[in-house]
Amino acid sequence: MNPRFSWPDERLIKAAQDGDVTSLTTVVLESQPHVRKFAMSLCASPQDAEDAAQEALIILYRKIGTLRATGALASWMFRIVRNECLRHVRLLVSRIDEAPADPEAGVEPSAEEAVLHRLEVKRIAAAIGALPPDQQKVLIMRDVQGLPGKTVARSLGLSDAAMKSRLHRARAALRHSLAARDRASVHTVHPSAEGAARP
Repeated sequence: MNPRFSWPDERLIKAAQDGDVTSLTTVVLESQPHVRKFAMSLCASPQDAEDAAQEALIILYRKIGTLRATGALASWMFRIVRNECLRHVRLLVSRIDEAPADPEAGVEPSAEEAVLHRLEVKRIAAAIGALPPDQQKVLIMRDVQGLPGKTVARSLGLSDAAMKSRLHRARAALRHSLAARDRASVHTVHPSAEGAARP
């Protein structure tokens, strides 16, 4: 990490919140390296990271007045970047799922099926988003974006064997997370099946 970069100080943030344009511009410029670093560590690809960082900086510029505590800028920007990266995952998963598997099967899904499909996309994206960043990246690049294993390994700076090992752990963690969410969902819908059976 470059020691020249530090987060804007609280007085500068306060001035920006009070409408001083010069202070606001300085806050955005001084936050930029940190926001980019967050995005590179959280997003699946450099392009997604660039998009997420840009969007986060735009939100910072437009909505700095909604920041409650001037000392909370870093955590606020981290949440914004994380949400942007997750949004990209959802869009990608959704686009892949919506691609017709069989071009001749031109059957439109029912409204109920469409709602269930959207819920499933959100469920998978949330489970992917809960994985550690290194597992997120390898899973998204290999299984969601469909990149070749060698390409994924090279872009992550891993050997083929290390990439396969990380991908295996990511897939196992995702299966475990989805199964746990399913169990929690069943428990919520039927909190006490045993109690209901008792007279």
